[in-house]
Amino acid sequence: MSSPPAADAAAVDRNRPVQVYILLGQSNMVGAGKIGPVDKDGTLEHAVKQKGKYPYLVDAQGNWSQRTDVRNVRVMGSGTGPAKLFNNEWMTVKGRSIGPELGIGHALGDATDAPVLILKSCIGNRSLGWDLLPPGSEGYEFEDKGKTWVYAGYKQSPMRWEKGTQPQPITWYAGMQYDGDIANAKQVLSELEKYYPDATSYEIAGFFFWQGDKDRYDAGLASHYEANLVRFIQQLRQDFDAPQAKFVCATLGQTEQGATGNEGPILNAQLSVDGRSGKYLQFQGNVATVYTHPISHGGASNGHYGGNAETYMDVGEAMGKAMVELNRR
Repeated sequence: MSSPPAADAAAVDRNRPVQVYILLGQSNMVGAGKIGPVDKDGTLEHAVKQKGKYPYLVDAQGNWSQRTDVRNVRVMGSGTGPAKLFNNEWMTVKGRSIGPELGIGHALGDATDAPVLILKSCIGNRSLGWDLLPPGSEGYEFEDKGKTWVYAGYKQSPMRWEKGTQPQPITWYAGMQYDGDIANAKQVLSELEKYYPDATSYEIAGFFFWQGDKDRYDAGLASHYEANLVRFIQQLRQDFDAPQAKFVCATLGQTEQGATGNEGPILNAQLSVDGRSGKYLQFQGNVATVYTHPISHGGASNGHYGGNAETYMDVGEAMGKAMVELNRR
């Protein structure tokens, strides 16, 4: 259980830079876990007040607790358009739905005496191979049903076109959401004191990524998911000048090991970047993947797991624990 809320601020060394963890992805990361009502199984209120789960989320009076050592900030914008601020408060339960940030934030807050900022910058319905394609990604060819398609590299448009034809650009380009999400996160950090009161400096400590749903609807995107994910991790560290920042990825809850179709390559890619797999030596000790199928409470990513708050809490806790373990190495 977390420290009592009143003790949080006193336990933090305010002289240390704020430890920033950036949360990225699509609707999985945005979160759709329902907070209430208390009498409905699957809501957060039911899990806490009827099942006795996640006791750190409530104080001695039974109200939602507030951590004054962990700040929760969320921004969202479509592509490179203007961003909207959804959250800017000390970590607590607020609004009508949650994502994995509660489990992540409490795990990190408990594990460090430095101030922590959870910074979520993402929007739903975005693929890694198109919308979130990182800078430097090159196009590639993929054969599907007798046709060869050319898939866009960074800043190319449209997403794909038949080989031998002239691509007809649209108003969206490959990586447009990546550019927007990163710019929005950087804008928050440029005004640090507005989002973490009295803070004067920060360090990018890590990244969290829960994504993969949209890529599973296109065989070409699924086939290249691993290469895109490797590039994504590398580019994030470069863009934030944080070569030592840890990275934690979560798989789709409905996808089991051994899955076929488009979900298989995506799951295998996510498991392959885990430093313990041995496939990428540069990721040993600094990248971890959480296999979420055993802790998912049903439903699928495209249905937001039925809004089951326990899925978002349990995945968040697992992701937070994985980051804590990486930080100890």
